[in-house]
Amino acid sequence: MKKLIFVIALFALSFSALQAQSGDFRFGFQASPTLSWMTTDQNYINANGTIPGMKLGVIGEYYFRPDYAFIGGLGFAFNTGGRLRHDFGGTYWTETDLGIGVDTLAAGINLKYNLQYVEIPFGLKMRTREFGYLRYFAEIPVFTIGFESTARGTVSASTKVSEDPQAIEDLNIKEEINGLALSWGFGGGAEYSLSQSTSIVAGIFYQRYFTDITDDNGTTFHNTRGDVKNDEKTVISNLTLRLGVLF
Repeated sequence: MKKLIFVIALFALSFSALQAQSGDFRFGFQASPTLSWMTTDQNYINANGTIPGMKLGVIGEYYFRPDYAFIGGLGFAFNTGGRLRHDFGGTYWTETDLGIGVDTLAAGINLKYNLQYVEIPFGLKMRTREFGYLRYFAEIPVFTIGFESTARGTVSASTKVSEDPQAIEDLNIKEEINGLALSWGFGGGAEYSLSQSTSIVAGIFYQRYFTDITDDNGTTFHNTRGDVKNDEKTVISNLTLRLGVLF
C-alpha cells in the first residue's frame, strides 16, 4: 500500500508540473467501484458469477481543441476477474499447489479468479459545452495496457464458498495468468464544476480484454471428445462506476 501511495503521488506531481506549463492540461484522481466477470470461447466452461472490485489512480487530459482531449494515466485495478464453471472434470491450475495431493478436479467445479493489474489507459475524450455548471462527455475508444501484479484463486464446488467445506481459498495462481493483458473500452458521464479549475466526475464505463487471460495449462476430460488440451480463450469484462475529481 505504501508503494501504491508513492507511485500515485509521483504521477500526481508529474501531472501538476505539466499543468503548470500548459493551460490545456488537466489531471485528477479516481476511486471507482467495478463489477467484473469472465467468459471463454468454449461452451463447457461458463461464466458463473461476478465479483466486485475497485480502480484507483491518476488521470490526465490534454486538450488539443477546446472540447477534445487525449487522455491517459496510471491505474490500479483491484479484485478483477470472475468465476468459471467447468462442466467436465480435468487438470486445471497445474502450475499451482492445490494442497490436496492430486491435481484432478471434478466436473462442475468453480474456479474463481481475483486478479490485480497495473493499468495504463489511453484514448480520446469528447465533451459538450458547459450548461450552467455541468458538462457531458464520452471517452471512445479507450485502450488499456495491463500488467498483472497479483493473482489469487479459489476452488469450490459452489459459488457460495462458505457452503463448501472442501473449498480451497486464497491460492497463489500467478503462474496460471498471462502477465500482459490488453483491453478496449468506452464510456461516458458528466462533469460538475466546483470552481473554474476543479470538477467532480461521474460516469459509467465498459471494458473488455481482448487477449487471453490464462496460460491454458492442463487438460479437460470431455465426455465425448476425450482428453482435450485447455486452449480456450478466457477474457474479462467489467463495468466501472467512474468517480473522480479533475483539476
